[in-house]
Amino acid sequence: MSEPQRIYRCGNAYTNQPDPALNCKPLAGGSVTVIEGTRVQVPQAVSPMLNASGGSAKVDSSEQRQRDAQAQAVLQAELQKAQRQHAELLREWHNGEPERRADEHRQPQKYQDRVAQLRGALQRTEADVAGLQRELSRLGLPAQTGVKP
Repeated sequence: MSEPQRIYRCGNAYTNQPDPALNCKPLAGGSVTVIEGTRVQVPQAVSPMLNASGGSAKVDSSEQRQRDAQAQAVLQAELQKAQRQHAELLREWHNGEPERRADEHRQPQKYQDRVAQLRGALQRTEADVAGLQRELSRLGLPAQTGVKP
């Protein structure tokens, strides 16, 4: 029977081949028991879709066209929603000078906070519109714009 190898603790890891860069310390006495973790189980619905190389199975062209059409419809709907939201924010923005509300006449900081929130919301919706248009162009389809900002 051979002598057991020395075991080192390197942070939260245990090894019999210490790394000098990790400041490993030898363990005295006792032994370390390694318990394997549980394996991830692939749901049954997904496993037939995987081929031997781990990639996804090929989809026939008609199904792919249907998926592309669904993706385009979702992106178009999201684009129109973002454009409507952007147009509404632009109306409220009123060229950088939104109308003051009754309580904002007495509290100028409240007005400035609202203007800053509007500016941020406008920037986010502009980024959303640009991103959705990019996604539509990746599908090779022109972005159909419903509402102009």
